[in-house]
Amino acid sequence: MYLSTNQFKNEFPALATFMTMALLLLVILAIGMPLDAEALPAFATQTGQQCAACHAGGQFPELTPFGRMFKLTGFTIGESALRASVMGLTSVATVANTVKSDDPASDFQKNGTLLPLATGSVFVAGKVADHLGVFSQMTYDNYAVAGTGGSFAGHSQADNIDVRYANRFSRGKNDVIWGASLNNNPSITDPWNSAAAWMQYVPVPSPTSHQFIDGNTPYPGFGAGGNIAGLSAYTLWNQKVYAEFGTYRTADQALSLMSAGINDADKTKLSGSNNPYWRLALTREWGPHNLMVGTSGMIARVYDAGTDTGNAANLGSFRNGGLDAQYQYFQDRHTVTVQLAYMHQTQNYSAKKVADGASAFFLADGVTSIAAVNPSDTTNTFRIKGSYIYNAKYGGSVAFFNRTGTTNTMNQTSGYDATGNITSTDSTRVTGNLSGNPATRGLTYEAFWMPWQNIRLGAQYTVYSLFNGAANNYDGFGRNASDNNSVFLYAWYAY
Repeated sequence: MYLSTNQFKNEFPALATFMTMALLLLVILAIGMPLDAEALPAFATQTGQQCAACHAGGQFPELTPFGRMFKLTGFTIGESALRASVMGLTSVATVANTVKSDDPASDFQKNGTLLPLATGSVFVAGKVADHLGVFSQMTYDNYAVAGTGGSFAGHSQADNIDVRYANRFSRGKNDVIWGASLNNNPSITDPWNSAAAWMQYVPVPSPTSHQFIDGNTPYPGFGAGGNIAGLSAYTLWNQKVYAEFGTYRTADQALSLMSAGINDADKTKLSGSNNPYWRLALTREWGPHNLMVGTSGMIARVYDAGTDTGNAANLGSFRNGGLDAQYQYFQDRHTVTVQLAYMHQTQNYSAKKVADGASAFFLADGVTSIAAVNPSDTTNTFRIKGSYIYNAKYGGSVAFFNRTGTTNTMNQTSGYDATGNITSTDSTRVTGNLSGNPATRGLTYEAFWMPWQNIRLGAQYTVYSLFNGAANNYDGFGRNASDNNSVFLYAWYAY
């Protein structure tokens, strides 16, 4: 049966939007350039290398020293051509306890159900000219919007975009790589996987059955988030000292492609263009060993989501400062990677959010009001992960995560009412918070197998000892942290 363009858009709105956005990106990036679609991921085809040359043990997206050099030199090693690649994820997740819920069908959507296409991406990437390269990703979320009766609607949007100019010069004993990046996600430019944008790697499906898997556990990151637009300059001196400085603004007007597909009300709105990001790192390679220690930070003034950016009462701020390190060992068939990262964040709430944050809860006596809201909060997020891969095929990892922070009644979603009974300000118990504290701690165990360089089959088991400030009864209705323990099985493929 033949469908006209309008009929196609009406019958398959999400797919039509995705195809339109992908085509727009291809047109914008590929004017005057040859565009090849290859069976292998775009960069592997460009360089003529196997995936393991750039990715540690073939484990994408973690980079080897060669992979970092390829990125730092602007994705320009190899012949000039933009290439298209696709990535997809098939997954199933199961939460340990689905009983302690007002609405299990909503709180644990698709629990234990195979998702043939949980999420997918189209990449356009490659060498544009001798010193100019691009990495761009458009992502389709098959379960972006939950409808009635268990139905879902898909949605597409810009994901990660990094357009680079890079150059290199050597004189005597000095070797300097330098460049600039136009991008939409602070630290996406970073070549180490202990950076905020890269430490979380397996794509995370949207159904709530996946809300407690490793990808949704605490990760060090920047409060400003992504879908913003920034320009940064970087340099690597003698392959030992890395420095990067940049600033970010709202991704609108001429930079709207950086947030394509995101509704205006959902876009991150920054105040002005003075929202600085910085990164400093020391790195050393000797024999099969590679070590990096670094620091990064960002200051961002962010308007509350969906509010009037002309009203200063809607403006808050984030201050982030972090430390991180990565060790890698490459020897014959053995690959070892250890990553750790720590991030301290101070969030100053907008005047409107503080005014709206007054709570109706009481202490256990049902009479005494709880403490007033704090105008600011601090959180500390620590994560460490160790992985081993044999022969670029078999591997495993263990990750520990721990988030601590200030207690604030603004973040309390359940508590005592005037009758001395527990009540909730939201419709579900599972994500509730009785204490107003963000403390969350646990471990993720993972095993994976790569039968081919383009596909990875994995199993993760995430266990919690703390969640939302408590080990037991964290939501006030009897749910314990261990009830959120989750098994996550996935097939992750890229071509």
